[in-house]
Amino acid sequence: MKKNEDIKGEPFFPHHVLKQLIIILLIFGLLIALATYIPAPMEIKADPYSTPEHIKPEWYFLISYQLLKLAEKLDFLGPWAPKVIGVLGQGIIIAIIFFLPFIDRGSERYPHKRPIAIILGILGVISFIILTIWGHYS
Repeated sequence: MKKNEDIKGEPFFPHHVLKQLIIILLIFGLLIALATYIPAPMEIKADPYSTPEHIKPEWYFLISYQLLKLAEKLDFLGPWAPKVIGVLGQGIIIAIIFFLPFIDRGSERYPHKRPIAIILGILGVISFIILTIWGHYS
């Protein structure tokens, strides 16, 4: 059985590094050649100011989508209100979720002895479910 000192290996630098660099450059060259000689078809340019009605986000973004749609109804406060309240409202919700462990700092761990945390958690889950389903069907 050989000792570790007797086993000769290939040094990491420069041999292994140069091999990896050659492989990276070959793959990069192949990607450039494919993009040059077989380009992706060009579609019409997207209009950033109008989204088609049938476009909806994935299910986990439907709550944000629905909150922004609800904030559009606040335009009677001014043209700034829907955007500011829609975005800041989501930030406030995230802040509440972040600070939820600090709101009810009791030493008890039993759920029935922590009513504030349980009520906020239940309301959060119910509102998430309602807004997600509403966003899917609206």
